[in-house]
Amino acid sequence: MLNGKKIGIVLPAYNAAGTLEKTYKEIPFDIVDEIVLVDDASKDNTSELAKALGIHHVIRHEQNLGYGGNQKTCYAKALELDVDIIVMLHPDYQYTPKLIYAIVSIIAFDVYPVVLGSRILGNGALKGGMPLYKYIANRFLTLTQNVLMGQKLSEYHSGYRAFSKEIFSKINIQANSDDFVFDNEMLGQIFYAGYEIGEVTCPTKYFEEASSINFKRSVKYGLGVLGVSVKYRLAKWKIVIDPIFKLK
Repeated sequence: MLNGKKIGIVLPAYNAAGTLEKTYKEIPFDIVDEIVLVDDASKDNTSELAKALGIHHVIRHEQNLGYGGNQKTCYAKALELDVDIIVMLHPDYQYTPKLIYAIVSIIAFDVYPVVLGSRILGNGALKGGMPLYKYIANRFLTLTQNVLMGQKLSEYHSGYRAFSKEIFSKINIQANSDDFVFDNEMLGQIFYAGYEIGEVTCPTKYFEEASSINFKRSVKYGLGVLGVSVKYRLAKWKIVIDPIFKLK
């Protein structure tokens, strides 16, 4: 716990056996109360390794549900465990768990209800090996999203994020995609519900075992992101309210 808030870490995993232990060992267990790992039908021994490491809440999908589908299971289980703050951490060691304390403290002390680990604040992205085309796409998409959504985030595409549980009582993540655009839809929902989002500068690591989507899927993701921003603007103008923006 931190400031009386129960903290849970969710690990959406797919073929993460090569990096899971390294990620797990950097988690600050002095403040973390619960850890949930959801194995999205990995082809390696991710689930078995998670149990061997001592992770009590290991869920395995028998069929691959996708990145968004994995997170839906993650958050449902974390809320079932009645945690106050949920941290979504990739078990591929691309983001360091050493920042968990800094990230959750912002929520635990009621500064922001949502916090992102940003690779763009500072020089973490390119220094950590982000491909140049992904960096350029990140900057273009983020600028477009900030204009359409009226916000000032440094990036919308980080996979390192933490939420107060109250967020989930207002937004409907089940309406979101099961693919990678889930993350962006969730941020749109959070802004639409009237919440603010804080950011913490975060180094990142790109290496062979770190998860990454190929160019073709990156293009699909980029188009999906733009679609979310347009839907957000239309919903704010009360022209068309997409199901993802229907609040609970």
